[in-house]
Amino acid sequence: MTVPIDFDCEACGACCSFSPAWPRFSTETDAELDAIPARFVSEDQRGMRCNGARCSALAGIVGSRTSCLVYELRPDVCRACVPGDGACLEARSSFGLD
Repeated sequence: MTVPIDFDCEACGACCSFSPAWPRFSTETDAELDAIPARFVSEDQRGMRCNGARCSALAGIVGSRTSCLVYELRPDVCRACVPGDGACLEARSSFGLD
């Protein structure tokens, strides 16, 4: 699949607002997890805290302008996110984004 050159994740944020099960922890070290502020970590400590389906670390308006409040500390699953892949397109579609 080809990713458009102008694909702007900061103007989207759909992947961070699509599923409360998505921003989970998997391969992070204890030190990496400890660096994430507790207010952004779920009570069961298995992933990021979500408000509904939206990650609590997402700031802004989905489809307009967004940013991650813990970008430098974000979990590996977030780092592995590929703009334009199937999961991205599914999340974008759920918000009516092309």
